[in-house]
Amino acid sequence: MEPTWDPSMFETAELGQKVSKATYKEREILLRQELLDAQFRLKKAGFPVIVLFHGVDGAGKGDTVNTLHEWMDTRLITTQAYDRPTTEEAERPTFWRYWRDLPASGRTGVFLKAWYSGPFLKRVYGETTQDNFDHDLSRILAFERTLAVDGAVILKFWLHLGKKQQKKAFQALESDPAQAWRVTKKDWEHWKRYEDFVPVAEHLIMRTSTGSAPWRIIEGFDARFRNLEVGTALLNAIRRGLAAKENSTQEGSSNGPSGSSGRSREKDLGDQGTETAVLEPTLAAPAPKTTILSTLDMEKRLKKSEYRKALSGLHGRLFELRRTARKGGVSMILLFEGWDAAGKGGAIRRVVRELDARFYEVIAVGAPTEEERAHHYLWRFWRHVPRAGRVAIFDRSWYGRVLVERIEGFAGEREWRRAYAEINDFEAELVGHGVVLKKFWIHITPEEQELRFKARAEDPLKSWKLTEEDWRNRDRWEAYERAVSDMVERTSTQNAPWVLIEGNDKRHARVRVLDEVCTALERAL
Repeated sequence: MEPTWDPSMFETAELGQKVSKATYKEREILLRQELLDAQFRLKKAGFPVIVLFHGVDGAGKGDTVNTLHEWMDTRLITTQAYDRPTTEEAERPTFWRYWRDLPASGRTGVFLKAWYSGPFLKRVYGETTQDNFDHDLSRILAFERTLAVDGAVILKFWLHLGKKQQKKAFQALESDPAQAWRVTKKDWEHWKRYEDFVPVAEHLIMRTSTGSAPWRIIEGFDARFRNLEVGTALLNAIRRGLAAKENSTQEGSSNGPSGSSGRSREKDLGDQGTETAVLEPTLAAPAPKTTILSTLDMEKRLKKSEYRKALSGLHGRLFELRRTARKGGVSMILLFEGWDAAGKGGAIRRVVRELDARFYEVIAVGAPTEEERAHHYLWRFWRHVPRAGRVAIFDRSWYGRVLVERIEGFAGEREWRRAYAEINDFEAELVGHGVVLKKFWIHITPEEQELRFKARAEDPLKSWKLTEEDWRNRDRWEAYERAVSDMVERTSTQNAPWVLIEGNDKRHARVRVLDEVCTALERAL
């Protein structure tokens, strides 16, 4: 006698619900029209829609996705399906390939076997503990919340079949020569272990169904019923997103800028869809007289002879370390922030001097492009996460969100305040994957900056670096110093601490950077 499992969560998805052909045709015509209209409005609204499909084998996930492509404008909807990570994907953090494939604003992205599949199957097969499973689900919740609070509409479908229904679905496919290939030995193995899958699925859904990213459990046996349910739920989700966008735009017209991406929600979504109160701007508050930067000893100096000796030794040390790291597949990210004319470029040049040009990239970060503005602000940085054994060097970085975007008003207060947690999650993903991450703030005094600006203006080889904006930014020194202090306080974590470099003396700063890079590699190796 076969064992039975009857969890209440899935009872309504095992009722054998069906839709007649006549009813289906009647509803399909109207639903297709409404979905196309919603897509047209979505294109103008400026936020993405993310649709995930998971569920029981044979429940019609692929067929339903195909139907959505038939119903909707295929130019505005894409589908991504995932198998085991490729070599390129495995050499990067788990979420890299999902960030890479996120839809741009105004588009719909459909995901099959995405970020839930790995943790789910590992738990079913006992390859991970319950605590580790919950940890993986917490990371997923953080990922989805990061996207949702930036304006993305997320809808997750779990297509379900009872065990008897699943058996019938497999047998029906196998009886059709054109469809038999779709049923594999692995499918039948999963069917035999049906009772192992269901409680894990129930826990996953209960743990990760939130107000901003809800699960919809849909019975998958009847294709007509399934398609209409999925299409209607997607339509309603897009419409709710459009209404929220319209409301936030109206509120934002009196509340200041909505952010650099131009599509973030004006109210943060909590895990259960709650909203936080409006935060009053605080940029007008004066910087504290004592900050983390004001405690640095800016009189540190290196004599030229000391500098040359230290530089020679550090370059040899770095060369050997990077060669070992390359062979061992240890990747590194170096991040440089600092005042204009602080010497970031000079420090970077001293680092790359002993690196193999084939295996490093320097990313100069400026204003986002149109394509980058159409995505979450972290998207463009995820794209540059290096493969195993390689180095990515950022000349300015994702911290622009809490620095220039905060000060210049390109990001609203809710956006830059929540960015601290989003950045910490991002960096935790990097470090957890084994990436060596070093974050440098190169500090100089206002007096030293003024001297360097004047020297640049008189140097034909460097005058192009100096702009009116550089001079204008000096007038906001106190606001920037306050933002830097907040940044260090909120994002200098145990696994990704900030290194504050005294930069009034360039020789001291360059040697300190090189020494920190070498020390970090030594620890990692």
